[in-house]
Amino acid sequence: MSTLNTLLEYQEADKKLLEIEKEVSSSEEYKKYAQARKFMKSAQERLEAYDRRAAELKLLCEELAARSGEITEAIAEYHDLDEMIEDGGDTSYYEKTVRSLSDKLRGLKSELNKLVAEIKSVNEEYKKFREQTIAMQNQGKEYKQKYDAVLGGRAAEVSEIKKTLEELAGNVPADIMQKYAAKRKEKIFPIIVPLVDGRCICRMDISLARQSELSGGKVIECEHCRRFIYKK
Repeated sequence: MSTLNTLLEYQEADKKLLEIEKEVSSSEEYKKYAQARKFMKSAQERLEAYDRRAAELKLLCEELAARSGEITEAIAEYHDLDEMIEDGGDTSYYEKTVRSLSDKLRGLKSELNKLVAEIKSVNEEYKKFREQTIAMQNQGKEYKQKYDAVLGGRAAEVSEIKKTLEELAGNVPADIMQKYAAKRKEKIFPIIVPLVDGRCICRMDISLARQSELSGGKVIECEHCRRFIYKK
């Protein structure tokens, strides 16, 4: 059997395998499993981001609380303001200092309240996302089993097709099979197409010089889509 005929026979068998793959991948079992798997790929990273943000907010709260405590202590030093004035202290200076410290304290408390609110919000988001993650984990396990069952139902058929493909591939030059496999991976099909009106299936014009290379059952590669072209 010529290389061309072997390739055409290979592609026909591969077409059956592709149809099974499409059928399985369009099943509800696969879609649910794929959805859960996609979600879980980014879930861990997102959970870690929540943990980092929570740690940052906690540290900021501790810093603000410490600064608030320092200012509160500083204000407390002026609780005997009357005695300080009697001792000859500058009234306007003391009052200005106390007002300044009080303003700073109010500002810090306002920042602290905002941080507390953000911590609460982040905590709620974290809880919801964690619940969603657990639900997706369960969905992944459930539909992985169902998906495996769907695959199992076609296992014998797939195995027979793959056996045929392996036997046929042994009669085709390795470099051609490598190129075929590369196009198959890109989900381009068919991969081996006939020359029609001097063109490839992708509508690329094939020069007369290249067309002359198709004699004797030989194949060439389309310079545009890289499919194999043959002449009927």
